[in-house]
Formats: sequence, structure tokens, C-alpha cells
Amino acid sequence: MHTFLAPRRARLAAATLACAALAVGSGIVASPATHAHIPVTFGPHRHAKNFQDGNWGGYVAQGNFTSISGSWVEPQLTCNTSNDLFAPWVGIDGWGSQSVEQTGVQTDCSSGSPAYTAWYEMYPAQPVYWNDPVSPGDAFTGSVSDDGTGNYTITLTDNTAGWTETTQQYYNGQDASAEAVIESPSSSYPSFSELDFSGVTVDGQPFDAAGPQAVTSGGYGPTGLSNGSFAIVPGGSGGLRVRK
Repeated sequence: MHTFLAPRRARLAAATLACAALAVGSGIVASPATHAHIPVTFGPHRHAKNFQDGNWGGYVAQGNFTSISGSWVEPQLTCNTSNDLFAPWVGIDGWGSQSVEQTGVQTDCSSGSPAYTAWYEMYPAQPVYWNDPVSPGDAFTGSVSDDGTGNYTITLTDNTAGWTETTQQYYNGQDASAEAVIESPSSSYPSFSELDFSGVTVDGQPFDAAGPQAVTSGGYGPTGLSNGSFAIVPGGSGGLRVRK
């Protein structure tokens, strides 16, 4: 299920040896000088078909979709180990497909404290990291859209800090699923009490209309979905608490 865990550790070891340099051929954009870490590559962001205890937590819809948009607030969190690594994101594909188009904010605890980095990914290419400042409590809006001919537009806005990044890419995506989720490729989450998603739409309609299914990951899961809004909380599962 977590097929990219071992490569992630290898990349982390290489990053440690290289200090502030980029690994050759990694395709990762450098962090700004004020950051004391190197972003750890997340990908590939693909999920095994398991709605419980997978590496995604949130809501996933299957079908033919060409756009998703949604907002979330970066939570205050506590790093438990240096292996903690997670991100909230919105995107298309990745559930039962080989293509992935998504954007979000990664939190990396490898330095011992949370380090936040905004990114987008179009697998199999490596994630691309933006150098904009990110802080806990920032309100984000992300969107991914396909014009129907393979021209994708990916946009991420930090509504609190006041910056926006947009990229346009040509890509042979399958457009087979849509997601608003959190993910930990290391299977190790930092601790947080709640992460709120809101205004999630798919093809211009509230996410609810797409019939998404709740997925849980690492002890976190979603509350009930209402007009495109829900929270990720410890033990959450579609509005119900998971019995231990």
C-alpha cells in the first residue's frame, strides 16, 4: 500500500548528506534561504483501493471529472517524530489510475519541527515546490482543471498571506477520480486536532453531488460532508467515530 516509503527514506538520507543542496536529478525546487530544510519528495501520490487505514484520509469520488476546487486551513500541529510527513491537497486522479494532478501544502518534520512547503504534482514527474511562505492557520484554496484536451491548470492561493501560484501543463490524465484529502506517504502523521475543508466543488457542483466515499488514514478521518465542507479529525469516519 505504501510503495513509496522506502524511496522516501533514501531521498531523506541523501538530503541530509547534501545539507542545503538539491539532490541531482530530483526535480525539486529549492526552498527559500529562510528555510532550514530541504523538501522531501512526496510522490507518487497514488492510492491502493482501500477505504480504511490507507494513505489518504478524506473524501474520494470515482467517475469522469475535469475539475475540482476546495479550501482548507493549515492546522496547528505537533511533530511526534522526525518521520512525520503529511499534506492536505485537492486533485484529480490517483485512485485506481496511473495519472495524478494535484496541489497542496506539505508539512515535513524531518528537521524536528514543522516545515511547510506548497507544491503541485503531475505524476510520474516529481512534485514541484513553490518558495512562497506558509504558516499554520493560513487559509488555502486549491484547484485543478482540465479543459478536456489535456491542458491542465493548477492553482494554489494562500488567502492569508496573499500569494497565488498557477501553472499550466499538458498531460495525458485519465480524469477518473476527484479527491479532497490528507496524505502521509511515510505512514506517520504529526498530531493535530482538526483540519477543515470547505467549499469543495467538482465540475462546478458541491462535492456531495459526486457521491464521494469517506477514507481514513493513520487514525484520522472525515466528519460528515455537507455542501462541500467537512473536517478531518482523529478517529473521524463520515461523521462517526471509529471504535477502537
